[in-house]
Amino acid sequence: MTKNYSSIIDNNDTSASSISSIPALSVFSDIGTSLDEQRPLLTNSTVDSSVCSNVEVCFEEPSATIASAAINLSNTILGTGMLAMPAALACVGLIPGMLIILYAGTTSGIGLYFLARCAGKVGGRNASFSSLSKLTWPKLGIFFDMAIAIKCFGVAISYLIILGDLMPQVIRSFFHHADEVELLMDRRFWITLSIITAVGPLSYLRKLDSLKYTSLIALFAVAYLVVIVLYHYISPNFPPPPPESIEYFHFSTKIFSQLPVFIFAFTCHQNIFSVHNELQDNSERSIIKVIFSSIGSAAFIYEVVAVLGYLSFGKDVLGNIILMYPQSHFVAYGRLAIVILVIFSYPLQAHPCRASIDKIIDSFHQKNHLPQQQDVVIVNHTKRHLIVTTCIIVASYLVAITISQLDLVLSFVGSTGSTTISFILPGFFYLKLFREDGWNWKRCVALFLVVYGFMVMSICLTFNIKRLL
Repeated sequence: MTKNYSSIIDNNDTSASSISSIPALSVFSDIGTSLDEQRPLLTNSTVDSSVCSNVEVCFEEPSATIASAAINLSNTILGTGMLAMPAALACVGLIPGMLIILYAGTTSGIGLYFLARCAGKVGGRNASFSSLSKLTWPKLGIFFDMAIAIKCFGVAISYLIILGDLMPQVIRSFFHHADEVELLMDRRFWITLSIITAVGPLSYLRKLDSLKYTSLIALFAVAYLVVIVLYHYISPNFPPPPPESIEYFHFSTKIFSQLPVFIFAFTCHQNIFSVHNELQDNSERSIIKVIFSSIGSAAFIYEVVAVLGYLSFGKDVLGNIILMYPQSHFVAYGRLAIVILVIFSYPLQAHPCRASIDKIIDSFHQKNHLPQQQDVVIVNHTKRHLIVTTCIIVASYLVAITISQLDLVLSFVGSTGSTTISFILPGFFYLKLFREDGWNWKRCVALFLVVYGFMVMSICLTFNIKRLL
């Protein structure tokens, strides 16, 4: 689902505005890497890095509270991963699945804590992945941007898959004879139509702040999905699956292909910098409260959806839980809310993906740009905007019409981009910036996160590749 947070940008990054009712920081800067899992943090003016790199930064007084920060960070966490959670749990069994959700939430929270501590080393309220990379390994910034671009690209693909899966069922619910029209039941038709009419044109926009109001739909869709899952579980008219389809323990190698789904579901680390920069009191104690509240509430919702969804359908549950429920107007409105949500959410993933790709391209050409070539650079950036956006749209479209398994896409995104942002980078940053502390328990845990992140990436990515073959 679309997530949000108040706008915050450092002098190297372009973020996006959130829906938080509390305005925070607004600045002009380079195209950046401060991203939302589902929604980037947009400023009111998104400007090319070559044009605004020397613009003076100015801030408004931080005014976010612990409660507002926790709510916004929770909104960042609760996304498309929730739809795939019952299927992920089904692959490992009820008890292990419940424990893995708690474990994924705990490790994610530790990564958030390390990033928040590292943010304090930046100085002022300018923390971001880019600013931390400049303090630690400036030459590796390109790899950080690659991880963010991969994650945003994968989330964008998941939106198209969800749209293609849900629209035929929405049409079938509202039009009784829709089954007779084969075209209306073709997921590829709806993906293509959305790309041409809405998703594509909106993705070319530079100013996307007006789309922030769709977060209201995000909140509605999350709550509606929980109600749908709960209602069908307790309803006497909805028969439970046979007892043999419920497995309390199911140990197999499938856990390696599904673990990234759990990791993806808790990824919100790009927005911890917004929390640090915008909190009135951004002390360590306050940030720990925000992390505990947001991770805890998200874990509770995931447990409810995963457990009740699994108990409702057993091991035959699909990778997108909302596809499992019978046709009715009650379910149809929930599906329609998700469809509307993903249509407006896709452009907000294309935007930060394009921004990260821009920075990668700039890293290869920056040394060749002389001051007197500034006008040429601006023109090139305008052309690049069109070319890169087109490549993102076309590539995501081709993948979405080829692959229909939502959990498979989330597995790849979770084992690459999410793992890097959630574990590897927090661990690396903490090890580097707090090396004067010696090998205390925190730095040992940071090292564990780095090793764990690389292990998850290599092992789970291997299993997912084999899954395709």
